Formats: sequence, C-alpha cells, structure tokens
Amino acid sequence: MSADLSNPAPSGGAASHDAGVLVLGGTPIGNLADATDRLKHYLATADVIAVEDTRTLRRLASGLDVQTRGRVVTNHDHNEAARSAQIVEAVEAGQVVLLLSDAGMPTVSDPGFAAAAAVADADLPVTVAPGPSAVLSALAVSGLPTGRFTFEGFLARKGSDRTQRLKSLQDEQRTMVFFESPHRTAATLADFVEYFGPERRAVVCRELTKLHEEVLRGTLAELQRWAEEHEVRGEIAIVVAGAKEPTPEAVENLTEAVEELVAKGVRLKAAAGQVAEAHGVSKRDLYQAVLAARSDEEE
Repeated sequence: MSADLSNPAPSGGAASHDAGVLVLGGTPIGNLADATDRLKHYLATADVIAVEDTRTLRRLASGLDVQTRGRVVTNHDHNEAARSAQIVEAVEAGQVVLLLSDAGMPTVSDPGFAAAAAVADADLPVTVAPGPSAVLSALAVSGLPTGRFTFEGFLARKGSDRTQRLKSLQDEQRTMVFFESPHRTAATLADFVEYFGPERRAVVCRELTKLHEEVLRGTLAELQRWAEEHEVRGEIAIVVAGAKEPTPEAVENLTEAVEELVAKGVRLKAAAGQVAEAHGVSKRDLYQAVLAARSDEEE
C-alpha cells in the first residue's frame, strides 16, 4: 500500500507512508508568499531533504516558519551522480525524499535531473509538489504568444556551441525563453540582434516576483541599447518572439536579391542568409526557392 500524497497531513504532522517516494519541490523564485502548503508539509515531514545549498534551506524554512526534521544532504552540480545513488537507496528503504533547488523547479536548468532519472529508472515513485517557475512566469508576463514555446536555458558562453545553437534557432517559430546572467545580458542581446534580426520582438524579465521586478518590452535592438546603457542586475530571463512563417510569395520575391549578391561574389548560402535575416524569412526556404528558380530557368 503506497502513501496518499495527494492529500498530505497538515504541516508539522508526521509523515505517514509505507513506500518511499522522491518529491520534486518547487520553491519561491523570490517572494516567499508563493510557497505552497504542500511544500511546507514536505519540508516539515520529509525523511531526507536534498538541497543545493543548506544555507538557502535554512532561510526558506525560517521564512516560512517551518521546522524541518529530516536529514539534510546536498545535491548540486558537483556531486549529483554519487548523490543520486544514495537517493535511490533512501526511496527503496521507504523514505520520503524532498529534492529542492535554490529557487524554482528542480531539474529545470537546475540540479535534480540525475536523481529524478535514477529513481524513475529504478521503477520507484517520483512525484512533484508544483511551485513557481521563472520560465513560465517570464512567458506569461511577456505578452508574446504562449501557445507553443521552447525553453533554451543558458546558452554556451562562447565558441562554436553558442554559434551553432543560435543558427539552429534562426527559423524557430515558437516563442523562445532564455536565462542569462546580468553581466552577459547585453552581449547576448547583441547576438540575438545578429542572428534573429533587430526588429524581432522580445522581453527582458528582471527579478521576477521580487521587490524590484522589471519587465521591459521592445525590439531586440531597443533592448540591446537598454542593456548597454544600464548596469543590469538581478536574475534575468529573456523571452524572444518566434520567427514569422513566411508566405511562399514573400520568399520567391526575394530570390532576385539573393542572385544580385551572388553576382557580386557572395556565396549562395551566405547570400540567402543575409537576405533572409534582413527580411525576417527562413534562410532554408529562401535557399531552396533560389535553387527552384534556377531549375525553372534551365528547363
């Protein structure tokens, strides 16, 4: 008989379970008032609490006026592999393990995935106590389309990994959500201008749910100028509108502009990329349209 975790005992009560479970707990991303009753319950009753930083846990429990009774262990980027095996053992032994990241939802651009995957692979229970998410919060307040989106997390800081990722996203039609450090925000927005175009709509979300929350909307060029002129501080999420789906007519009308660049010595793929970026259409579609036009002329 497994524990009924859908209706937990009141906060402060004893944990009642016959089988272990890993609980992924969402924690406030700034405002402690966003903590759920379920999170408070598990903080008070879990047998084991795995956290990135024990100091963050102490501040959280103190702010919520919750006294933890479970054994506290660290689970972070440097010890996840070894810790995951221990978490599996604890769940197998019938313990409730609460896994937290410093803020937001574990596993989402935060530690926790290795443990969740290990427990799931062991065919043991994994559940979630949902809570605040910087990804969804930024998406919701952005004012950009939310029906389809992709979370890209932190880009590689430099090199081919960063370049290839940005190139792969040039034609992405879904709204994109990124995380960035404050001191790299201006550079990242400059890269977005280069790869997505200066007129692409975007939103910079700073310090969401905190006292100095700020949401700035505009084109990528406008936001780049803002970041360059100000000292950017706090937790940053950047939401970028997806590429517009071009009409066949719009792409076909640009083939001559590509051929003009080719006549000047620019390689075809580079020429298609330049024209596509300038007009906000798919480089791939424009390249194919040029090849099709050339084929028609040869017939």
